[in-house]
Amino acid sequence: MNKTKAIVLAAFTVWPVAYMAFFMATVASSFFIMRGGSSQMPPFFGVLIALHFFTMAEMLGLIVFYILHLFKTDAIAQDKKALWAVVLFMGNAISMPVYWYLYVWKPLRSEPSRPL
Repeated sequence: MNKTKAIVLAAFTVWPVAYMAFFMATVASSFFIMRGGSSQMPPFFGVLIALHFFTMAEMLGLIVFYILHLFKTDAIAQDKKALWAVVLFMGNAISMPVYWYLYVWKPLRSEPSRPL
């Protein structure tokens, strides 16, 4: 994987954590908006639901990608692959950035640069 693809993958990997913070802030702020006595949902909730479904689909795709990457790479010892698979599946939003840094980004940085 080249650096450009690794950076794009990092953006997709960090999105769920950023979205979680955005979602919590949006829901918390909606309590103040609805506090005025209005029983209607704020209009931005439709966008929030669409983002929520996109994020869930993206998380599923990332889990599949990282687990496939895990079993294809030789950088991880065979006895640790099952543990990493469980960690990626169960703690995905937290463990995927760690896995990306250790097994996608670090190997790219240690490769000697090739002239163009």
